[in-house]
Amino acid sequence: MSAGESSKAAARSVARGGVVQAGARAGFIARGVLYLLIGTLAVRIGLTGTSEQADRGGALAEVVSTPFGVVLLWALGVGLAGMALWRLSEAVFGAAGPKGDRPGKRALSAGRFVFYAFSAFLVLAFATGDRGSGAGSTDRQSHDLTSRLLALPGGPWWVGAAATGILGAGVWIAGRAVLRKYREHLERQRMSKVQRRFMDVTGTVGGVARGLVFAAVGLFALKAASESDPGEAKGMDDAIRSFAQTPAGPWLLVAVAVGLALFGAFSFGQSKWREV
Repeated sequence: MSAGESSKAAARSVARGGVVQAGARAGFIARGVLYLLIGTLAVRIGLTGTSEQADRGGALAEVVSTPFGVVLLWALGVGLAGMALWRLSEAVFGAAGPKGDRPGKRALSAGRFVFYAFSAFLVLAFATGDRGSGAGSTDRQSHDLTSRLLALPGGPWWVGAAATGILGAGVWIAGRAVLRKYREHLERQRMSKVQRRFMDVTGTVGGVARGLVFAAVGLFALKAASESDPGEAKGMDDAIRSFAQTPAGPWLLVAVAVGLALFGAFSFGQSKWREV
């Protein structure tokens, strides 16, 4: 083996070593906490009409209001950073499994790295006292970003392209949940029948709910593009609230909210049984 090949093999070994794996599992726990809190907040909104924010900012506000809240915020931020590191290792060296080296999977991991790195940055910024990532942030960020894109030459097309991507991601997430594609990444031989059932219920229902929220964000962004109106764009909180405006009323909002909380529980299960 040449020196270059030896160095690459060593780097790959480090990327799939204990530190990166621990970071990934901590990231699943952090994601689970956030979705569990977001789902809980959304249930309260559906049942009581409270003005609380069912998004990342609302979840962080809930955390910081608890004893040792700042410490917990740091733990969440570090956990999400661990998730980002793991996704980066997948993008560079390929994911675990026989198909992990495919270009499409690497590109998907790179996108996930950017998403979790940005999420970790916002959570850690909130922990240091920057409340700009607090309540209502996803709605405000959505409006601001849409406004900036619309101001560019061909702005509506840029917004439309982004909206189509988000809508497609929502359909993809929900579809994979229905088809139970998550099973491909679980170490099912280590799981009991009850544990497998738990992951199927939480993974399917939670994944569909998460996909619906992404799809709703994408649809509102498409409306903003077609009308050249950034006010039509919505973040996670406004998208979740929009389910109450359907014929099913607040009960659909509550159903989606319960699904988001279940996705949080699914993430906890992934932290233990996900192949990383």
